[in-house]
Formats: sequence, C-alpha cells, structure tokens
Amino acid sequence: MSVLDSIREMVQKAKSILIITHENPDGDAVGSSLGFMHGLLKLEKEVDVFIPKVNKMFSFLPGFDLIKNELPEDASYDLCVALDSSDLERLAEGRKWFEKIENTIVIDHHITNQNFGDANYVNAVASSTCQNIIVVLAAMEVAINKDMATCIYTGMLTDTGGFRYNVQTETFEFAGMMMEAGVNIAEIYRNVFDLTTEARTRLLGRALSRLEILENGRVAFTYVTADDWNEFGNQDGDHENIVNYGRNIEGVEVSIMLREKDGQYKVSLRSNDYVDVSIIASKYAGGGHLRASGFAVPGPLEQAKETVLAEIKKQLKD
Repeated sequence: MSVLDSIREMVQKAKSILIITHENPDGDAVGSSLGFMHGLLKLEKEVDVFIPKVNKMFSFLPGFDLIKNELPEDASYDLCVALDSSDLERLAEGRKWFEKIENTIVIDHHITNQNFGDANYVNAVASSTCQNIIVVLAAMEVAINKDMATCIYTGMLTDTGGFRYNVQTETFEFAGMMMEAGVNIAEIYRNVFDLTTEARTRLLGRALSRLEILENGRVAFTYVTADDWNEFGNQDGDHENIVNYGRNIEGVEVSIMLREKDGQYKVSLRSNDYVDVSIIASKYAGGGHLRASGFAVPGPLEQAKETVLAEIKKQLKD
C-alpha cells in the first residue's frame, strides 16, 4: 500500500480530525492547513485547525475565522494531521495533541523531515507543503474549489518568494490548476506582499538601522530584540520578510536575521547561490531548505551572532 493509499484510508476511517502546523506559521503553514480543512469538510469530516498564534495578514483566506487558538483539554479526535513541520519540536503547542491522538499523518516538503507520523507524505522536491496538499486531495478524489485553491495558491506563492525560489515546471502546472479553480491572483499577491501594518514597518526600520555587511561584503547581519517587539506591538510573523532585505544586497551570499524570544535567539538564514543553510539549521535542531532555513541559539546577542557567523564562514568561498 502506498503512502497516499494509507492516508486516504486513515482519513476515510476518521470521523473527527485535528490539523496542526508549526509555530510562527507562514503562508504555506496557514494555507495548507486551511486548504486541507476545506478538502476534509467536503468529505463531511469534523475538522478543527489549531494554530495558537496566527498573523492577521492571512485573514483574507477563506476559513481563517474557523482557526482555533486554543482547545479544551478534554477534546478528542480520531486523527491528527501535522502540516509543514519537519519534526515534533516545530509543532510547539500542537505537539501534545500529536502525541496524544492515536493516528497521525505528516504532510511536508522539508528535506530535513524526520517522518514522525504513522503515515508520512514528504516530497522535498515540491515547492511547498501546499503543492503536496494538491496531490493528497487528488488521491482522496476531492475536487479543488475556489476556497481550497485560494489557500493553496497563497502557500505556493509565499514559500517560493513569488515563484522565484524552489520552483520546477510542475510548480507552475499546479499553480495553473489553482487559477482554473478561480483564484484572484492579484488580490492574493497584494495581501501577502504589498499590504503591511505600522508595527511591521517600524520593526523593519529598526532592523535595517542595525544592518551590518560583513565578510568582505558576502554576509548581511541584523537583529531585533524582545524590547523592539514589545515597543511596536508586533504579531507572530511580522519579522518574516526582514532577512530578505539583506540577501537582496549586491554581493551578499548569506543574510542573517536574529530575533530575541524567550531568552534565546531565533535565527533566519537566506542564501543566494551556493551556501546550503539547511546544513547549519540541522546542526542546531532546526530545519528548512537549501536557501532558506531557521533554528534557535542561546544568547547573549554577541555570542549568538558569533555562533552563526562561524558556521557560515565554513561554507563561504575564498
């Protein structure tokens, strides 16, 4: 029996299903969760999407208002589906539910995935988890409607940086399928790339004011502190795009952004041509992709900075 057959059978047998994803969810995490939710609802399943903290920038997605930020302790489900998460640690508050529920499925596209479910559909070649959701829905014979397509297209768009990274011919074929289902691509693009908030803009300004160019112009570095976060009243996810500003500077191979949280530093890494940042992330129990990865290191700030720089120097070409 193939993995897709196993997933179809597990879904068929389940009456109540819980969908969870990683902490600080991005467009792929939220889009795949809501897109899969709509698909399961078409199969007349009872479905909850549990995301403790989710950025309101995704409030335009159909079903956003159905996301549950908390669950009663006595909640019961037949099946738990973890999306866009490479390991249990990334599930954060969702981990206890994944470990509590008897039957589990993992759908992901991270090359570092640890295959921690009873059934694991992990295609690391895919542009996004949302792209894998299309395959899973097809295996369950669920026709994709506009609501599903809007959520799925959003995840594909965001995880590829507007179809610039980690794309193959089939990526555009899948995107075309979503367009045929009726998505408004201009509206989605505006919501995820153009619209912003004052808090997000001020955090970006603070980070850019601290920008350093290191290693003979090959590394960009910046950071934001917990005090910055509290000062501007930021939401989870407001930092997501900051690291890309450093990567876009001419001559930069790797961009680093540190975010202070809970006494440690969350590290976002982006590279351009040859540095494999997923190697660094996996060394520190993180995850991600060849050109975009993340993990956490202890503080203080200077120690965190030197730790990350030391790892990057190992891969920089002379």
